[in-house]
Amino acid sequence: MTQTSLSPRAWTELALLALIWGASFLSIRLALFEIGPAWVVAHRTVWAALSLWLVACALRLPLPRAPRVWGAFLVMGCLNNVIPFLLMAWGQQHIETGLTSILNAGTALWGVLLAALVFADERLTARRAAGVTLGLAGVALAVGPGALRGLDLTSLAQLAVIAGTVSYAVAAIWARKRLSGLPPILAAAGMLSGAALVSLPLAVALEGPPDLTLAPRTLGSIAYFALVATAGAYLLYYRVLAMAGSGNLMLVTLMIPPTAILLGTLVLGETLEPTAYGGFALLALGLAVLDGRLFRLFRWASPAP
Repeated sequence: MTQTSLSPRAWTELALLALIWGASFLSIRLALFEIGPAWVVAHRTVWAALSLWLVACALRLPLPRAPRVWGAFLVMGCLNNVIPFLLMAWGQQHIETGLTSILNAGTALWGVLLAALVFADERLTARRAAGVTLGLAGVALAVGPGALRGLDLTSLAQLAVIAGTVSYAVAAIWARKRLSGLPPILAAAGMLSGAALVSLPLAVALEGPPDLTLAPRTLGSIAYFALVATAGAYLLYYRVLAMAGSGNLMLVTLMIPPTAILLGTLVLGETLEPTAYGGFALLALGLAVLDGRLFRLFRWASPAP
């Protein structure tokens, strides 16, 4: 993983990205009071794709023309948007927004495991294996032992969110193999376009035509998670990636749940089980071990010989 020192500006934009994504869980939950999860995904992908194409046109970026590239966009849109967005939106109807954000943080764990299986340069070292083991233990603790005793709606919702994180990890591998070399904005716009082509007819088929009489709160939620937390967050993500490097960008994974938990408590009155907080602590420890940050802290704290 590429790591560079973080400037104050990089820290500020990293924190902003975490706040934007953390608040997206609340905005999706608010929209789910009036529309179904399939329409959440359709609104999110359609409006975000249109926004990013406007940015691409303003920057005069060349439109990809090869059918192979558009096919890759379609697959990427399904893996990185339609499948995880739908699974997580459905799951959020039955579990707390804060718990959803904690389980979502496990995406990096699956990414490391799957990358080790696919890429020769991503082998599973002892440190990475230890980090993944700690992180998965944290996910299991956050889900809770009750999930093993019976598959009720809560358990199924938790499994749906975890399945969504696995889909994110598969999407990252697909992007590396098929979409490397494209400008990030074009890759994001193309991916979301592929997702919109799938999610829009899927929403109509599963939940009927769109509701044109939505409440202002629902419309505001849609605008937030589509334009700010998807289109805008992609643009900010690539800025932070360029400034901070991919290793430091993993910090945003740990900064999202506190925002989502706090907003869920303040706005929706949600309360999480102590096991959820314990699971997040274990998951955070696993991610710190995974990128080597914890070992560097120990080295800095140790006295020089």
